[in-house]
Amino acid sequence: MAYVFPAPPQAVVPVAGSTDLFPVHRIYCVGRNYEEHAKEMGFTGREPPFFFAKPADALLPVPEGTGEMPYPPGTQNLHHEMELVVAIGRRGRNIAAADAAAYIWGYAVGLDMTRRDLQGEAKKLGRPWEIGKGFDFSAPVSSVKSIEKTGEITRGRIWLKVNGTMRQDSDVSKLIWSVNETIEHLSKYFELVPGDLIFTGTPEGVAAVLPGDVLEGAVEGVGTLRLKIAPPAQD
Repeated sequence: MAYVFPAPPQAVVPVAGSTDLFPVHRIYCVGRNYEEHAKEMGFTGREPPFFFAKPADALLPVPEGTGEMPYPPGTQNLHHEMELVVAIGRRGRNIAAADAAAYIWGYAVGLDMTRRDLQGEAKKLGRPWEIGKGFDFSAPVSSVKSIEKTGEITRGRIWLKVNGTMRQDSDVSKLIWSVNETIEHLSKYFELVPGDLIFTGTPEGVAAVLPGDVLEGAVEGVGTLRLKIAPPAQD
């Protein structure tokens, strides 16, 4: 038995301080998980967590230095969303929050890039968000750092600058649903497996970027990410 065409390569993220690679299975994202960001998007309160997904091949590894992301087609309003990313290292269902840290392999810094105009249009029509969230290169991510090196991340500054100007500046401790609570909720509906990534939500300050803009941000104790928005890809 053979494939009818070559199988696509495994999506991977480099491991910080190593030549090892972290193979990626699924990418889960938590929506509106910082109160001030929820407010700027027109919502308030601690609503139950909800999730959406990006395909694994939407990953854009940015292990060191400055990566480049082509400005995506079909949008006039590309937004940045800076996030702490959790890398899962054990298989589990119905994981209690108190046990969740044992399922974490490590952490990374990620950007949930969003075609906000297309997402907004889909919302108005009651349609899925994939066109606004799951496009090519929509998930830039730094190298993964193991929890053995970072310890459990429950607090720490998370920030993003665009062309040197601060856009997002908050603390992981302000997550509405903590990392462990998020794992508890997510594992009720999906079996988490080694290789899953969870983008845990973005603070307030999301805004549009344009070709030529340079994004630089970090999560304290985890790492940094530097990304340049390149012109649209040419056929």
